[in-house]
Amino acid sequence: MTDPAEKFTARQLGIVGLIAAVQFVNILDFVMVMPLGPDFAKSLLFSEASIGYVGGSYTAAACLSGLLGSMFLDRFDRRRALFCAMVGLVTATALGGFARGFGSLIAARLLAGSFGGPATALSIAIISDAVPASLRGRALGMVMGAFSIASVLGVPMGLWAAEQYDWRAPFFAVAAMGLVVTVAAVAALPAMRGHLERKVAHPVSTAELLSRPLVWVTYAMVASTMMAGFLLIPNISGYLQLNLDVKRETLKYLYLCGGVASFFAMQLAGWLVDRFGSFRTNLVGTGVVAATIAAGFWAVPPLIPPVVLFVAFMTGMALRNISYQTLNTRVPEPEVRARFQSLSSAVQHGASALAAMVSAQLLTRVPRPAELPGHTGFVLLGMQHVAMLSLTFTFLIPVLLRWVELRVNARGAGRPESLIPKAAVR
Repeated sequence: MTDPAEKFTARQLGIVGLIAAVQFVNILDFVMVMPLGPDFAKSLLFSEASIGYVGGSYTAAACLSGLLGSMFLDRFDRRRALFCAMVGLVTATALGGFARGFGSLIAARLLAGSFGGPATALSIAIISDAVPASLRGRALGMVMGAFSIASVLGVPMGLWAAEQYDWRAPFFAVAAMGLVVTVAAVAALPAMRGHLERKVAHPVSTAELLSRPLVWVTYAMVASTMMAGFLLIPNISGYLQLNLDVKRETLKYLYLCGGVASFFAMQLAGWLVDRFGSFRTNLVGTGVVAATIAAGFWAVPPLIPPVVLFVAFMTGMALRNISYQTLNTRVPEPEVRARFQSLSSAVQHGASALAAMVSAQLLTRVPRPAELPGHTGFVLLGMQHVAMLSLTFTFLIPVLLRWVELRVNARGAGRPESLIPKAAVR
């Protein structure tokens, strides 16, 4: 536990704010695609059951780029590396708006993921460099709050723009916004070269990093968290519209409610993690997510209305994600943070891609057994199987997280990671 009265400096707050702006664009580029799935599926003439492949292509590319980035990201000024990653992401997002079929859309999302993964890894590394461990939960709560703001403002506005113009309009709008934010944020960020200037007697190699049980269990924790979430997330929009008869025009209000709840939950989660630790916070989040999956996706018919499903699911996810992300930043030494986070990003996106593709295999769009006035002509079958698989990973997360937290705490809370004897790290 840390002193709740400890404060950020003005410089730290400035860096956190700039990275939050960059992550808003990065996250919006990803989260806007899934709610728009039924729109471009109809326009580009492919089944809603294949929407998971669109999300999975982004995460698969981010996984591969994370593996490649782990080889060289720590060799550069973090500010310059972030600028290159964001320029690539903005270009790929614009290309998504020019898609003329399923194949060209997949290609654009593959390119976006190739740059989006390193951008996330570099953002977390910058926060870890600039903010001490005692304040990192609150800092990540602010940065990850970009996800909530993207849901509160970005996703509803994207759905509105698609209604007013075309599903392509949100892609162009996010690309334009991303260009402005990237130039402004990177111009204002200070040079981030501390990891290059450190004098390390025995530098940690990638092979040595990957020889540590702590690192492997940490990545297993990351993978389980992503699998649990992304078995469901790419299919929520289609499930609500086809199975629960939620009108297309009301989706933006559900994302608005869920985003508001997630934003406040993330700020609370950051404070809880800094005050009580990652495990306790994660345990609460796991309970909320598990109850929501059981009541909203496994039960037929669902035991809770769609708005409660959205708010509870996103609140639990916020508590769970901030707790594991904060603990994740305490595992590596400062001089290998970008490498560790890039590998973590590869694991994160690889697990997300696998989950999205597994869910696409488990789900099938079939004609509704009986035509009902005002209802869609199709339903998604297989959501119960997806929900059960998601619950399995959900219950595994706190077990892995507890193991990692105990090892990190035993290693020496608050001491610089690189000053800790190698044997203790293992």
